[in-house]
Amino acid sequence: PPLQVPRLSIRRRLSALSGGACRPTTWRHQPIALLCYFMSVSTIQQLTNRVALYRSVPTRLLSRAWGRLNGVELPNWLRRPVYTLYIWKFGVNMQEAAVEDLDHYRNLGEFFRRRLKPAVRPLCTSCCLTSPADGMILHFGRVKNSEVEQVKGVTYSLESFLGPQRSQSNEPSSSFSDLLLSSPENDLFHVVVYLSPGDYHGFHSPTDWRVELRRHFPGSLMSVSPSVAHWIKGLFCFNERVVLTGQWQHGFFSLTAVGATNVGSIRVYFDRELHTNTPHYSKGTFFDRSYVDQVLKVAGEGCVASLNKGGVVLHKGEAVGEFNLGSTIVLLFEAPKDFSFNLQPGQRIRVGEGLCSL
Repeated sequence: PPLQVPRLSIRRRLSALSGGACRPTTWRHQPIALLCYFMSVSTIQQLTNRVALYRSVPTRLLSRAWGRLNGVELPNWLRRPVYTLYIWKFGVNMQEAAVEDLDHYRNLGEFFRRRLKPAVRPLCTSCCLTSPADGMILHFGRVKNSEVEQVKGVTYSLESFLGPQRSQSNEPSSSFSDLLLSSPENDLFHVVVYLSPGDYHGFHSPTDWRVELRRHFPGSLMSVSPSVAHWIKGLFCFNERVVLTGQWQHGFFSLTAVGATNVGSIRVYFDRELHTNTPHYSKGTFFDRSYVDQVLKVAGEGCVASLNKGGVVLHKGEAVGEFNLGSTIVLLFEAPKDFSFNLQPGQRIRVGEGLCSL
C-alpha cells in the first residue's frame, strides 16, 4: 500500500521549529498589503500624468516669446534694478564679468551672454580633458549597455541621443557603443554639466579635437534642472540639442549642447547656418552638416576655428558657443579603459578645470 504521510503533523512541527514562519498569512493582513499596492499604483499613475501634462506645455512657444523679451531694450533707469534683482536671486558674480557696469547691458539677452575677464578661468594644462562650462556635475562615468545616466538611476538610450553613427573600426559591432569605439582597448565615458541661470552661459572646447559633423535635433524645451531630470526618463533625448561629433587623441569625441525652457537659442560660433527653436519641425527628425572636405576660415565671438579637409579644429579652452539661459552640456567620448574622473556628483566646476586623471 502507498506510504501515508501525516502532512498536517509535519507542517505543525515545521511551524513550531521556525517560530510560526510556515503559517499561512491571515486574512487580516491582506487589506494592508492591498492598500500598499494600490497606493504604489496610484503614485506611479500620478507621476505618469504629471510627466504627460508637463510635456504638453508649449515650451518652444514660451521660449521664443522669452527670447523676444530678452531682446527688448530696457530704459536706463530700469536696468540696474532688474539686473540687481537677478544677481541677488541667482547668485551671479559680476566681479568676474568683463564689464561690471550694469548700465552697459541694453537688454536681458546681453546681460545673460556677458563675457568674462580673461584671467578668471585659468586653463588646466596637466589634464587632457577640462570642463566645457561653468556649472554643476550631474553625473559621470562609464557608458554601460549603450545606456547613459542623466542623473543617478535615470537613463537614456545612447542611440536615441546621438542618432545613427558610422562604425569607427573594421571590427563587427555587437552594440551601438561598439560602433563608436576605434579600439577594443578603449571604453566610452560620459559627463553631464548643468548650467544654472546664474552661471556664465558660454561653453568652451574641453580638449584639442577635430569636429567633423554637426547634428541638430529639433525637439521640446523642457527644463533640464536636476529635479526634473530625476522624474523624466530620456529627458535629454526629448529636448532640442546640437551634437558636435569628431575625433580626439583617443578616438571618438562628442560635445552636445542640450536646450531647455527659455533657452530659445543655442549658438555655435563657427556655424552660422545653425538655427534653433524654429516655429515648425517634425518629431524624430534631425539635420546634419558635415565639416569635412570644406576649406574656409570662420570667426565668432571669442572663437577662431579653422575649417580644413578634416573638419573644424578646436583647441582646449577655445570658446565654442553659448546659451541664452542655463542649460546642459553632455560630453561622450572614447578613452583607454584606465581613464578615471576626478569628480564628485553635485560638485561645482568652472570652465578650464580638470575633469580626469589618465
